[in-house]
Amino acid sequence: MPDIPAIVVSGTVWVYWICVGAMAVRVRRRTRKLSGILPSHPLEVAMWSVWVPLVALWATLPYLAATRGSGAWALPDFAVASPYQLLRWLGAGIGLVCLLLSIQCWLRMGRNWRMAITPGQRTDLVTTGPFARVRHPIYALSMLLMLCTVIVVPTPPVMAMAAVHLTLMVLKAHNEERFLKGMHGETYENYCRRTGRFLPWPARRDAARSGR
Repeated sequence: MPDIPAIVVSGTVWVYWICVGAMAVRVRRRTRKLSGILPSHPLEVAMWSVWVPLVALWATLPYLAATRGSGAWALPDFAVASPYQLLRWLGAGIGLVCLLLSIQCWLRMGRNWRMAITPGQRTDLVTTGPFARVRHPIYALSMLLMLCTVIVVPTPPVMAMAAVHLTLMVLKAHNEERFLKGMHGETYENYCRRTGRFLPWPARRDAARSGR
């Protein structure tokens, strides 16, 4: 019998990336360009070479864990025991909440949403809704969804995948902030002072952590 928490998190991840793909198609149709979809910044090009196979693994590994009773991709014994099983259900539920909140963030960004940094293409700075207190709520929710995936599917391949994903998210957030400071100048710097990068804590604490 398939493992239900792993099926739930697998479906959540699939819906998440289908939504991202649909938004990318919408940007392509509206702009008639691949800018904003495919990366052109050198760091992002390098990151995407890792990200594409990582997303494929993210969509595949939970499903394999849910359907394989044994083998390298199967869930470890402790994960299906009663005490940990409750934690897995909680992780699957939080993952669904991450998806719903991500959809809210995407809707808030609207026409300003892009997958990649686009030098020379100006977008509006979104500072309302979830962005009023957190600069990168979409990245934060993606990181939380990945952590939920680890809780639901606590296998070595998923843990390794999560470590890479979290690292890439931090790098992308820093790179995007440098780009937006160049685009919006003092307006973005003031926005950074009153918001947290991934969590809505006071700007002074976040600035101290980032060394600004």
